[in-house]
Amino acid sequence: MTKYMDLLNYLINELLQYIVVVILFLTLIKVMFKLVKWGRGMSKGAFLFLAIFPLISFFPIPPPQFKNVEKAKQEQRKIKEDSGDPPDEGLDENSFNKLLKKMQKAWFSLQGR
Repeated sequence: MTKYMDLLNYLINELLQYIVVVILFLTLIKVMFKLVKWGRGMSKGAFLFLAIFPLISFFPIPPPQFKNVEKAKQEQRKIKEDSGDPPDEGLDENSFNKLLKKMQKAWFSLQGR
C-alpha cells in the first residue's frame, strides 16, 4: 500500500511541476506580447524601456580569451599536483601575469581603445 502511495505522491508532484512550468511559460509569452503591443502604441515608452533594459546587466561578460587563460592556469596547477613535484607558484604567477597583459593588449587593440 505504501509503495502505491509513494508512487502516486511522486506522480502528483511531477505533474504539478510540469503544470507550473507550462503556466509560467504561457504567462511569459503573454507578457512579451503585451510589451510588443505597448511598444507599438507608445513609442516614447518603448524607447524608455529599451534605454533602461541594458542596465539590468550589472556584471560585464568577460571575453572568452580571459576564460581560456584561467582554464589553462587551472589545468597547469592540476598537472603539477598530479606529477608530485612541489608547486613553483612564483614562476607560474609571473608567466600568467605576462600572458594576461599580452592578451589584454590584444583585446583592447581589437576593441579600438
